[in-house]
Amino acid sequence: MPLFGEVFVSELIKKPVLDPKGDELGTVRDFIVVKGEPLPRVSALILEKKKKQYLLEWKNVGIFNRRIISSNIYVLKVQPYGPSDDDLLIARDIFDKQIVDANGAKVVRVNDVKLEGQNAYACLVGVDVGIRGILRRFGVERKSEKLYRLFGKTLVHNLISWSFIQPLEPRLTTISLIVPRQMISALHPADIADIISEVPQEQGVALFKGLDPNVAAEALHELEPNVKRAIIEGLDKDYATDVVERMPPDEAADLLSDLESDKAKEILESIEKDEAEDIQELLAHEEDTAGGLMTNQFIAYPAGLTVQEAIEKLRLDSPEVETVYYIYVVENEKLLGIASLRDLILSSPGVRLSEIMETKSKTVSPNTNQQDVAELISKYNLLAIPVVDDENNLLGIVTIDDIVDILLPPPSRKKRRSV
Repeated sequence: MPLFGEVFVSELIKKPVLDPKGDELGTVRDFIVVKGEPLPRVSALILEKKKKQYLLEWKNVGIFNRRIISSNIYVLKVQPYGPSDDDLLIARDIFDKQIVDANGAKVVRVNDVKLEGQNAYACLVGVDVGIRGILRRFGVERKSEKLYRLFGKTLVHNLISWSFIQPLEPRLTTISLIVPRQMISALHPADIADIISEVPQEQGVALFKGLDPNVAAEALHELEPNVKRAIIEGLDKDYATDVVERMPPDEAADLLSDLESDKAKEILESIEKDEAEDIQELLAHEEDTAGGLMTNQFIAYPAGLTVQEAIEKLRLDSPEVETVYYIYVVENEKLLGIASLRDLILSSPGVRLSEIMETKSKTVSPNTNQQDVAELISKYNLLAIPVVDDENNLLGIVTIDDIVDILLPPPSRKKRRSV
């Protein structure tokens, strides 16, 4: 079955198919695709004539290229075709489907499909997600090329090889194209969240399930509440617990506040006791307060520690803490002062934290309004501000990224409730 050069499906749609005598069997309406190794292949052509559809199996195709399509059988031997959901059709089921372009970290749309001859079959070798595919479907690709040249520009190709594409679902008939999950996992968590948000919810859930738990934990907080709920509800308890345990306590609290109480309790009961207590503590605070913004993960050391001892200890402790801007100097959980990382680096190794800490640092209470917290951080150019109770016990910190969330509020932040 000769294929000459590249052939795009849009070039073949509505093309007449001739029998051995040169009589028209019908015009091409679509192509049936089946799994192949290594690429999917065309198993039959669907023809249309006088508003009726017919099936021309690939084994009965003679010449196949953009200029001529012929058949080895005559009109009388062509079988009628009835549309079936069990068949995967290129134009019906792949055209205009969304896929993920990992290089651009965005969701794009399939505008055309490229075919190539391999082992006597027409195989799907790639998809066109660019403007060329759209113009080709309208039959104006060549004219547009000439117009672009007049302005000194080039009409670029934007093809994604099928080797970078895989179905989200196991069955090819329910195709939803996506690049391999390993490529998705390499993206920034915010980009992953954008991609999951742009595809249909069922596909987003399926994509999330394939992520590494560490990547999943970082991306989950960026999603809208309804998407979060759908994802968590679609995960088995062990994987959901694994993801939540890898999230910072404040982000885990945001997540659990979006869930139904029963589901949230189920997850809380499954994670380690200390982490569950940290999350439960944060859930008790109102959203619009310092307590609702803070995280209870921070670095706190006693005043008698030397700079060298603090740095050595910091190397061990910091991987477990999301954000490290300051060392909080405490005694029996009471805040004595704050030392910045700059202070540590510039001080002599033998100097104690009590000698370099700032004792007149700004603090807020758990009930301080979030707008007041933002104003303090802005006024004093702080990267984080400690949250203390009436007895000056250090409860947590509000970081600068939490303040950015106030100025540009993500859809995921909403009023917390106790679980």
